[in-house]
Amino acid sequence: MIPALRYTLLTDGSSDRSFQPILTWLLRIYVTEIPIVPQFADLRSLPNPPRGLSNRILTSLDLFPCDLLFVHRDAEREPTTARIREIRDAEASVQNSTNLPPIICVIPIRMLEAWLLFDEQALRAAAGNPRGHNPLPLPRMSDVESIPDPKVLLFDCIRTATELPSRRLRTDRIRQYAYRLAEYIDDYAPLRQLSAFVALEQDVQTLVVQQGWNARGLQES
Repeated sequence: MIPALRYTLLTDGSSDRSFQPILTWLLRIYVTEIPIVPQFADLRSLPNPPRGLSNRILTSLDLFPCDLLFVHRDAEREPTTARIREIRDAEASVQNSTNLPPIICVIPIRMLEAWLLFDEQALRAAAGNPRGHNPLPLPRMSDVESIPDPKVLLFDCIRTATELPSRRLRTDRIRQYAYRLAEYIDDYAPLRQLSAFVALEQDVQTLVVQQGWNARGLQES
């Protein structure tokens, strides 16, 4: 067994770093005996960021070597199968270029923000107003995968949760509150109502067993 499980997250954009607490939470369910070391492939800060998914994968693995690579793409208006095929084609194209670790696809039906619209108390805390009482327009969990623009709704919830006048709320400040929300959520189990999260968890379960990273969590979940 490896001494620690080091994973790298490669995302569409820097704000999608919020996936990391979700992925770490999920891995810890099934990998119970060894430490988990998360890394975020922030390629946009490079002098010449790589273009194309294949090159981004290669650069990520060069700068952030790992035992497991999560590759995120938002499905948005594309079928999930098309996004999976895109990632698998990129994986195949670099198969002989490097020591490629296992790759797991992270593909929300819409976008990351849909996976953050369920924990009211965490949202209020992330907005800096944990004792607030303004009603928040949080959707039912069964509806979040069909929301046209989850980011707009999340920002509206954050704006309402702060209970501050609009003149004191710049968009960049709301964005900062929104993208630290994932760090305030302790339990992501409610996401098991979402088809995209179920698919992600099944992939994690299968890989943990295949790699022998400690399958005890499978029997305990």
